[in-house]
Amino acid sequence: MSYVLAIDQGTTSSRAIVFRGDISIASSAQQEFPQHFPASGWVEHEPEDIWTSTVAVCRAALEKAGITAKDIAAIGITNQRETTIVWDRATGQAVHRAIVWQDRRTADICARLKSEGHEPAISARTGLIVDPYFSGTKVAWILDHVPGARERAGRGELLFGTVDCYLLWRLTGGEVHATDATNASRTLLFNIHTGQWDDELLKLLRVPRSMLPEVKDSSARFGDSAPDLFGGAIAISGIAGDQQAATIGQACFEPGMMKSTYGTGCFALLNTGATPVASSNKLLTTIAYQLGGKRTYALEGSIFVAGSAVQWLRDGLGIIRQAAETGPLAEKSDSTQSVYLVPAFVGLGAPYWNPRVRGALFGLTRNTGPAELAHAALESVCYQTFDLWAAMRADWPDADGANIVLRVDGGMTASDWTMQRLADLLDAPVDRPMIQETTALGAAYLAGLKAGVYPEPARFADNWRLERRFKPVMSAATRQRKLAGWARAVKGVLASDEGEG
Repeated sequence: MSYVLAIDQGTTSSRAIVFRGDISIASSAQQEFPQHFPASGWVEHEPEDIWTSTVAVCRAALEKAGITAKDIAAIGITNQRETTIVWDRATGQAVHRAIVWQDRRTADICARLKSEGHEPAISARTGLIVDPYFSGTKVAWILDHVPGARERAGRGELLFGTVDCYLLWRLTGGEVHATDATNASRTLLFNIHTGQWDDELLKLLRVPRSMLPEVKDSSARFGDSAPDLFGGAIAISGIAGDQQAATIGQACFEPGMMKSTYGTGCFALLNTGATPVASSNKLLTTIAYQLGGKRTYALEGSIFVAGSAVQWLRDGLGIIRQAAETGPLAEKSDSTQSVYLVPAFVGLGAPYWNPRVRGALFGLTRNTGPAELAHAALESVCYQTFDLWAAMRADWPDADGANIVLRVDGGMTASDWTMQRLADLLDAPVDRPMIQETTALGAAYLAGLKAGVYPEPARFADNWRLERRFKPVMSAATRQRKLAGWARAVKGVLASDEGEG
């Protein structure tokens, strides 16, 4: 049994990847599923679509690899974080569609919690800010808006879970209701210092404790899949939220190691070791992973627009046909121009957390054309990463004495131009790995670690392979000039905030 099956359940699709004992990929399968937008700012998934697509891709991946359940040592699960499902304990029927992490319907609940002065206490316990992004207010919304749900929850008839928890429950035929510490830490209901569900937070958000799953290590024996699903029972031995799984897949096991994942948006996590670091710069404090009962913490920063800036060039402006054209186009730009794009299409994420501002272009001239816009779009991702980098270094007391390593993954990292510019603006090396499927690899590693297929973290880190290191070559004067220009552009966008109205 030298194979591990990784389930990567994402926001727009479900994927399954079969990894061999040497972490090479034997096969993969992917299936998209529908998105539902019932009102402005609302995003939902049908839980049954999540389930059926997950089972389908697992079966397809096993078939492609030419293996059966008896060849699989373990299953690992990684998932879109914060997405919230409430279902009937007896029947497994969801009482409402899944409310997706992007959904903003609980903004009023969050505003009330802030106005009543609860945010400092919530942040101190959870490491999070009060925002609709997280699961706690979504559960409260479902209980308040589905007829009879609050009464049924009070009687112990309903269960809550993030997507990993829901899949585990379905995979085990309703035998196991559990999650891991990384997913629990994204709910607004979990105390990241004690490692327990927090009674004060549950009371504040009016969520009955009976709904909550057991919280386990990220690498643990969670249960076995029902034999009829894949032709035999398979141990489920690893769970982590997608960004934490990517951190593990990048082997960022030492304090000071940092990974940045570039998809539609960008998520950066900095390993801070056994000590949770409270942010003074609007970053999140979160659990990176929990192994052997010991929690390792991270600082996390979220950028809302990364790859979607390139999609805007393609779909909004029509100046490229495919994303791969952006780097070569940017190389042709006029070096005498200083064009800045602040891509606040849906507001600004960390370290600003302002959902009301909108994007802007600065420094346009008559000679500004497609090449300069491509340059500005790619560079905007690098500048935003610099803002997270600077905030993390300011927040983490050990940063000054550490050589922070940045490991990158995701679609945008295929652009050599962008990765070189990132190294230049950070004034630090940027490492791109051989295996880009870091999120699925992280889930596979957690499962394979428990199953004895993969070695302890230190030895697994030795298997991490560098594809290319980008070293800074930009002069200090040029770097400072460009960063100062970016700071002015962001200041201009923030000044345009006209408030809620």
